[in-house]
Amino acid sequence: MMPSFIQVLTTVEKKEDARRIAEIVVSRRLAACVQVVGPIGSTYWWRGKIENAEEWLCLMKTRQDLYGKLEATIKSVHPYEEPEIIALPIVEGSKGYLRWIEEETSDQ
Repeated sequence: MMPSFIQVLTTVEKKEDARRIAEIVVSRRLAACVQVVGPIGSTYWWRGKIENAEEWLCLMKTRQDLYGKLEATIKSVHPYEEPEIIALPIVEGSKGYLRWIEEETSDQ
């Protein structure tokens, strides 16, 4: 039986930080793929006021059982005080692509 899969999202201010996060999590096989998208516009509350920022979005494909290690790794290299780290379930996907995610991720 195939494991459960998730897509994990995080945002950063600089493209270089997004690429660094992507390289680290893929090289450690905590994600099979990271897509860096941006720049995007973000509007959010921070410390009592509305902020507007240009950010880069990282979309990571991985197994659900690797989430804890992936989150810890992201936090260890992320420049934000409180980074957005959100996991969404992948409810369906092509068997070949999901098998590829499984093959390219491994427990450390």
